[in-house]
Amino acid sequence: MDLIKKEVIEIRERTGIVRDHQLPGNSNPAGSFMSSSTHLGHKQAMVGCDDVLNELMDKLTGQQSDCRIIPIVGMGGIGKTTLARNAYENPLIVEYFDIHVWVTVSQEYNAREILLELVCQKSKERKEALRETGDEGLGEMLYKSLWGRRYLIIMDDMWSIEAWDKDEFSGREQSWDLFCKIVFGEEGICPLELEEIGKSIAKNCKGLPLSVIVIGGLLAKSEKARDYWEYIAKNLSSIVNLEEKERCLRILYMSYKELPVHLKPCFLCMGVYPEDSRIHVPTLRKLWVAEGFLKPINGKSLEEVAEEYTKDLIDRNLIITYMAKSSTKIKFCSMHDLLRDLCLREAKKERFLVSLELGQDITMQRRIVVHQRSSKEKYDLPKVLHAAQLARSLTCNFEEAAPLASFRLLRVLNHASAKGYLKHLLRDDGYQIEAVFKQVNSRYLAFSVDMSLSSRFPSSMHLLWNLQTLIVKHKKVIDAPIEIWKMHQLKHVDVSALRLPDPPTATGDDQFVLPNLQKMSKIMNFKCCEAVVKRIPNIKKLNIYYDDYYLKNLAHLQKLECLDCNFGRRIRRNDLLESLSFLHSLKKLCFTGGGLQWEDITTNIGSLPHLQVLSVLWGSVIGSEWETVEGQFSHLRILQIIDIDDLEYWIAESSHFPRLNFLRLVRLRKLKQIPPSFGEIQTLELIRLEACSDSAVISAKEIAEQQEEFGNSDFRVEVYDVEPNSELEGLECHNFKVFSRR
Repeated sequence: MDLIKKEVIEIRERTGIVRDHQLPGNSNPAGSFMSSSTHLGHKQAMVGCDDVLNELMDKLTGQQSDCRIIPIVGMGGIGKTTLARNAYENPLIVEYFDIHVWVTVSQEYNAREILLELVCQKSKERKEALRETGDEGLGEMLYKSLWGRRYLIIMDDMWSIEAWDKDEFSGREQSWDLFCKIVFGEEGICPLELEEIGKSIAKNCKGLPLSVIVIGGLLAKSEKARDYWEYIAKNLSSIVNLEEKERCLRILYMSYKELPVHLKPCFLCMGVYPEDSRIHVPTLRKLWVAEGFLKPINGKSLEEVAEEYTKDLIDRNLIITYMAKSSTKIKFCSMHDLLRDLCLREAKKERFLVSLELGQDITMQRRIVVHQRSSKEKYDLPKVLHAAQLARSLTCNFEEAAPLASFRLLRVLNHASAKGYLKHLLRDDGYQIEAVFKQVNSRYLAFSVDMSLSSRFPSSMHLLWNLQTLIVKHKKVIDAPIEIWKMHQLKHVDVSALRLPDPPTATGDDQFVLPNLQKMSKIMNFKCCEAVVKRIPNIKKLNIYYDDYYLKNLAHLQKLECLDCNFGRRIRRNDLLESLSFLHSLKKLCFTGGGLQWEDITTNIGSLPHLQVLSVLWGSVIGSEWETVEGQFSHLRILQIIDIDDLEYWIAESSHFPRLNFLRLVRLRKLKQIPPSFGEIQTLELIRLEACSDSAVISAKEIAEQQEEFGNSDFRVEVYDVEPNSELEGLECHNFKVFSRR
């Protein structure tokens, strides 16, 4: 390892060239902003594998000049991905290779999709733009991006008939160490009365990390009682001589069997997602609510209960979580392949859900999943689905029409990630949008649609009296009918562009109010008049595009936590600032346009007591100087300043942002420097600059050096969109990365 480190240092000193160039269109290299975590923390626990990791790194940094292929093979759950990830994210490897790419292949091998992933990485827009490009063209683009550079491409989750005959990670001491960490936390101290039986449990996991982690998660959530541990040990002893994969599945099944009754349907529901999916956690929770899996507990809302259930599944190591730096909450999760296999097997056994591509009979099924078909699969989708009269939930993930009118009991229509699913339904089969809104039992509707045939939702939509979530993706503005104010159960509205009408005057028994509404996104010209505000008393998240309609009435939204405003022109500052000063529950605020002054940001917005995330975008603030003061932004964790052309001077002390974690600056080409005192903010983890002035970048380098002096090993700076061969590339070091424009 010392030789590797020495070589890396020599390369940097000799060449001074940038390390970690990105592939075309990749503005967010793997690992930059998304981290996985278990209950042990962000880094996945890996015990007893130092020798294997060192051997892998030696192979990666060997002197061979030709392209090498290094296979990591073994049965599922053995820790292949964890081993590769630890090498991939090691600072020496990051420094050694010019390009790093991580691609998940999965069981359904598709060479073209892999090629697209390699070329486009995280850029969805670029991927769609290149969707029609031929394989030869994609191959040429990939070749040009790699030519002449040292690159590391990891292809995860490839399936092969080859397997290790021997488990290299099966040492008893390593299994026991990992088991103790999972059950008892980082200190890993097991009570003496449980040690003997605990070692027996760890031994019977046969060194398979996934088994140890899942069983450990089960015991961590249970009472530390000897009789219960003996019960688990007895069950493990009965399966110890089975074939490895079957033994692992039985161990995972044991964890599922011991789940509390209320968690089992929540776990099985995750089977609707394709293999290796990155699952959007807020959407998953909405599906749980729509399916009726949750019940109020001790006066808590269903959303709060869903959050607790999610945490419970995480603590049991049944799901892996991901947290974005631009958020204060867990946004995404995923599931290990073997756990997903267990999920689908138990779902089928309990007739909980069926997956159409598995060739299962769906006649009497209540939950149906249809993923993108491979070329081998041949079936008439409309004909097959027509037989599913009892379906309560339909998750569809490809572009083909389906006879929705036949689903009289449908509660959940989830278009998943398919683009144009209902677009084909409209164009090819002649269905109208009314067909969707005839599903009177619907609680969750999510779909994409071409609204060229209509620019408004039908007035009959209010007959969906149970509807809780409405998600519609399209390209045009849609008008909602006045009857939308009768949809009392509505909680979440996310339509690409929606015009909401004024509520009518209540007459007689008619109640035009949305008491359960918590989120509205992309509302056009929202008239925030007193009559409207009174009818949405519990709104928490609001995303609006509008001019200056009665802004002062925002103050009445006392439960509002997230506000995203996009102003088409200048607004009446005083009305807006007066309203904001009364929004004491506000945690997240984003502005685009409006023309506020920097003094307004400091005085009015900085005084919000619970503000954690602030994003100021193009046109939202004017002025060349921003000076902050003591006592403001006391809880701010994330600050983003994007496309503010005028800002030159930023004067601040570290005490002005005492809890700041993440600072993102984009296209601040006049900014002289980031306040030097930011080097003293102990909570700061990441500064990201994109197309900013050279002087701002240099000041970030000085902050990185100061943070290192203070012992903040978690801190780093990432600089993007730098001109090739810029002198800034020479500033690179372990906590300061430069990504050139390509």
